[in-house]
Amino acid sequence: MRAERFIAIISLLQNRGRITTEALAEELHVSPRTILRDMDALSVAGIPIYSVRGKHGGWSLLDGFKTNLTSLKPGDLTSLLAFPSEKVLNDLGMNKGMIDVREKLLSSMPIDHRVETKTIWERIYIDTGTWRNASEETTYLEIVQKAVLENRKLEIVYKKVDGREDVREVEPLGLVAKTNKWYLIALRDNQFRTYRVSRITAVTILDDVFKRPTQFNLIHYWEKSKSEFISRLPEYFVILEMNTTILNRITFTSKFIHSLNVKQHHKEDWAYVELTFHDKQEALEFCLGFGNQLRVISPTDLKKEVVRSAQEVIALYQGVDEVKE
Repeated sequence: MRAERFIAIISLLQNRGRITTEALAEELHVSPRTILRDMDALSVAGIPIYSVRGKHGGWSLLDGFKTNLTSLKPGDLTSLLAFPSEKVLNDLGMNKGMIDVREKLLSSMPIDHRVETKTIWERIYIDTGTWRNASEETTYLEIVQKAVLENRKLEIVYKKVDGREDVREVEPLGLVAKTNKWYLIALRDNQFRTYRVSRITAVTILDDVFKRPTQFNLIHYWEKSKSEFISRLPEYFVILEMNTTILNRITFTSKFIHSLNVKQHHKEDWAYVELTFHDKQEALEFCLGFGNQLRVISPTDLKKEVVRSAQEVIALYQGVDEVKE
């Protein structure tokens, strides 16, 4: 831990020029007395650190002392500085308050590239959370991660969509973070499977070590699996006529609509619209939400379902009025 702190101190001094004892202590979550002891140790080790007294004083490195990543150009560091979100790092236990690895990268760059590269860091931030900070249960993520890194078999209790649970023995190959959800990619019965970590209700790391498939590539597998999943999703085709004033609203989000085709209508301010949903229930909820601003043309069963649902809503409110009277 102390060795990591020494590297952090040197990185901060190279990046920021001069820093006070108090600022270093706050940055590294230690006491000022610890920083003073660290400075003595670094000086004894031959690191050219000196202190300046006064209002603008602090610790500095002698000019010319630096370590460079001369083989890396600013463009090469763009991908390194565009780190995953803090949530992803926290989930993996990789963001415990220690000096950001970006400081180390910056301190190792030639000075003429440092400003340009730091601009990327300061102006790009990746947030994989949702607007309402909805999060999934990740109780067993740390254990699963350990098994993935150590090539150890896992015994998991997995909850299916219908709520039933069963025990499965798997060979964990990798973890994927998609938005705010974690997925485990594993082998079971010699077949690749994808498990949602939030549905794992119990887990045990087994003593058995498995041999990782030599040709397996996590990124390639995930992209292929995702494409195949999307291609298998059901589609429900709907034709509507709607007021053009709501066209912008229905295209604002892709939560429900998966394809859109607009055609001219014989009435002014109206249009024929062809939409694709996942299923009838999704289409029904969408149509009811816009009231008299749209009308279903086809399919006929959806039109009947909209009428039936609207009648149920009317009956519900009529019943409330009768009770009040």
